[in-house]
Amino acid sequence: MKIFIFDGSLEGLLTAVFEYFERRDKGHRRSWQPGDAVLRTKESWHPDAFSTEIHIHSDPEKASRVWKGLEKRLDRAALRRLYCCYLAEKPAALDQLFGFCNYVFSGGSPDNYGHVHVQEVAAYAKSVEREKHRMEAFIRFEELLDGVFYAAIDPDFNVLPLIAKHFRDRFADQPWIVYDLRRQYGLHYEHGKLEEIRMSSQPKIAAAVLDKKEALYAQLWKDYFKSTNIASRKNTRLHVQHVPKRYWKYLTEKLPS
Repeated sequence: MKIFIFDGSLEGLLTAVFEYFERRDKGHRRSWQPGDAVLRTKESWHPDAFSTEIHIHSDPEKASRVWKGLEKRLDRAALRRLYCCYLAEKPAALDQLFGFCNYVFSGGSPDNYGHVHVQEVAAYAKSVEREKHRMEAFIRFEELLDGVFYAAIDPDFNVLPLIAKHFRDRFADQPWIVYDLRRQYGLHYEHGKLEEIRMSSQPKIAAAVLDKKEALYAQLWKDYFKSTNIASRKNTRLHVQHVPKRYWKYLTEKLPS
């Protein structure tokens, strides 16, 4: 078996697809089958004496050719699933995505949900999309002394590229930062310009840098939430189903007073 080892980038993954077909035996006509080759990141790869290791060096030109080929074979929905699967950042998801691309270039249908790669890519994409919607719903901003609204997140998947448009459109008239603590990068928006940022140290917002009105706003919201709550209709199991506990850290009404 051939093991393609890459740097974890989308460009590297697409380069690996190019290299797979470039290195395939001449005259090979058999369609791609699961297990023909596997993809591993440098971090997840372990030497294997029984496999052929191929180290991939990301090549923008090769990656561009593969992407253009995918655009010809996939509709917008399928391209979206492909990208979301990549954002899952799971080694297994990347391997399935590698197989999916090779399957499509071998003539397979991206809508054949009986095929394992199509199934898995769709499943990972669904999980990422769910995380995206939850981040859009549960993120709470805090106003800093300089007037910038700040929100720290810690999503399971790399959803910042997917939620950028939502917050840019919704808060177009104010400066804001959404920072991913796990991946140590964020989005900064101001005066119609959206850019990626990285901070030299782990950002931690102290009370001293928050606008003085923040404590009042937080208390008002907690009071409102408490006054509208109907104790007799409390259904904790259903509530947790819709708002899992791991998201409570983002919600003002769930934080201790």
